[in-house]
Amino acid sequence: MFELEPFVADEYIERLAWRTPGGGSRGGEAFDPKRLLEEFVNHIQELQVMDERIQRKVEKLEQQCQKEAKEFAKKVQELQKSNQVAFQHFQELDEHISYVATKVCHLGDQLEGVNTPRQRAVEAQKLMKYFNEFLDGELKSDVFTNSEKIKEAADIIQKLHLIAQELPFDRFSEVKSKIASKYHDLECQLIQEFTSAQRRGEISRMREVAAVLLHFKGYSHCVDVYIKQCQEGAFLRNDVFEDAAILCQRVNKQVGEVFSNPETVLAKLIQNIFEVKLQSYVKDQLEEHRKSDAEQYLKNLYDLYTRTTNLSSKLMEFNLGTDKQTFLSKLIKSIFISYLENYIEVEIGYLKSRSAMILQRYYDSKNHQKRSIGTGGIQDLKERIRQRTNLPLGPSIDTHGETFLSQEVVVNLLQETKQAFERCHRLSDPSDLPKNAFRIFSMLVEFLCTEHIDYALETGLAGIPSSDSKNANLYFLDVVHQANTIFHLFDKQFNDHLMPLISSSPKLSECLQKKKDIIEQMEVKLDMGIDRTLNCMIGQMKHILAAEQKKTDFKPEDENNVLIQYTNACVKVCGYVRKQVEKIRNSMDGKNVDTVLMELGVRFHRLIYEHLQQYSYSCMGGMLAICDVAEYRKCAKDFKIALVLQLFDTLHALCNLLVVAPDNLKQVCSGEQLANLDKNILHSFVQLRVDYRSARLARHFS
Repeated sequence: MFELEPFVADEYIERLAWRTPGGGSRGGEAFDPKRLLEEFVNHIQELQVMDERIQRKVEKLEQQCQKEAKEFAKKVQELQKSNQVAFQHFQELDEHISYVATKVCHLGDQLEGVNTPRQRAVEAQKLMKYFNEFLDGELKSDVFTNSEKIKEAADIIQKLHLIAQELPFDRFSEVKSKIASKYHDLECQLIQEFTSAQRRGEISRMREVAAVLLHFKGYSHCVDVYIKQCQEGAFLRNDVFEDAAILCQRVNKQVGEVFSNPETVLAKLIQNIFEVKLQSYVKDQLEEHRKSDAEQYLKNLYDLYTRTTNLSSKLMEFNLGTDKQTFLSKLIKSIFISYLENYIEVEIGYLKSRSAMILQRYYDSKNHQKRSIGTGGIQDLKERIRQRTNLPLGPSIDTHGETFLSQEVVVNLLQETKQAFERCHRLSDPSDLPKNAFRIFSMLVEFLCTEHIDYALETGLAGIPSSDSKNANLYFLDVVHQANTIFHLFDKQFNDHLMPLISSSPKLSECLQKKKDIIEQMEVKLDMGIDRTLNCMIGQMKHILAAEQKKTDFKPEDENNVLIQYTNACVKVCGYVRKQVEKIRNSMDGKNVDTVLMELGVRFHRLIYEHLQQYSYSCMGGMLAICDVAEYRKCAKDFKIALVLQLFDTLHALCNLLVVAPDNLKQVCSGEQLANLDKNILHSFVQLRVDYRSARLARHFS
């Protein structure tokens, strides 16, 4: 019980009491404390006896453990002594081995000193023997007659050939000739053997023969043969560049197993591919179109140069020596140098003719013959006069609503220029890139900005009718709208395709200035055209007012029978103005909309103000004028310009002077909207009343 499970005193006493008769309530028995005490006393005695027995056993085990510990310590000491003796013996043995090794090395050096001259003497004797055979003119040795010993024969003949080079020609010319002939024959046999092994795919034999040929003059010919045979059947597809990459990848894995200088052999293979295969392919592709089709020539040149540089990037992964970047760059340059020297001239020539054709095709589709804008003294004088006076010089041209601006033409020109920039980036020398990019940009400015946009602006200006024309069709805002769209496309190409090419060169400031000048020049013409268009709009309003406004509108014969809320002239003017406001919003963007609408609103207000000054107003006529101005003010809200609305608010307040009672005139004039106005302006409106001459009204306003 005490040994088999963990001992818990409380549980042990509980079990003991439970087993003792009378020690608990088991089976309904009465509790007997005496018997329980007796049982506890007896059990304590048993435990004491057990404790004494266990204590004796523990003491016996402790004595046994101490005895065994002493024996183990003694054994360990004996083993330590044995280990020290063994270690001492090992040191003595090591010293002895070192001594013997020194003696052996010394003996080996002595033997080598004796054996090396002996071996050289034996080898020299053999070479003299073989030399005598050449001297006698009859090769009897098995090494020369047995084709299986070609490797040994090659080693011998190579050494004899070196010796023969040192012999005087006059005495040994014949034997030197025989040795050279045998040298050449063996060299040819080895190359033939290498060729056969390569065709059979025997890499080990190729490596063996190449190692022998390494000391021969014809080793380079062996490499040439290897390169030639590698290319047999390698270029069967249409994509010579992909074929070349696959071939180099395959050879790169093999060449290290065959040659001792694999990087040199691989570099020679790549050089052969570039100078033979690629150069021939490039020439065939480019010469076909060089003089007959500039567009196809430039596309082919860009494509071929790109694919060649991509191939070069793949080849950079291989070991080609120390400066493989320079090596590959020289190979590319050797292929394309004759085409790249005059690339930009071809590019500019093509871009010029192509852009001219795009424009001409567009004008032909419109059945339009471009008129000469002209330059020189008279034209410059007209331009300066027009800018200062804003007067149309010369007859107005009827464009029949045509803006002569085409987004299709613009997209085509920008697409051609984009491709030219891409080709320029790829094909130009880094030192010439900014200069070439600037020339392409100049072509874009010439044909897109000058020949197309500027011409359309000039034509649009010439098509704006005079301000006193009746029922004039105003198309210049359409020109403004399209020109604005084109400017955004032009600016996007400038930032996306030109800026990366010139950003770090002095040409950047030149391009920015050129762009600024051309935009400012066009903005002057746009501003001039918008100004004249606004004049025409005001002129149209004048015609409407002159035709529709009657004097009786504001001085009706029957004051009590006025049925209209506002005059017909007001209705038509407001309708016309709303159409023009919508057209201006559709034609412009940003702050330009507010600027133009403000100018139109101010001129519109001045027109209405001056128009109202032309009439006399009865009481009912004044009310009708107030209604008209209220409608004009409602129309002015469409402008969404605070100044314009304020002007019409003031005008509306001025019109109140036409109907207010004479006794209230001073009070109205000192109101918030009229207090700051000049007294002459107020007086001028009061004078328009039909009752102004009455002494009472004059007295109240004085």
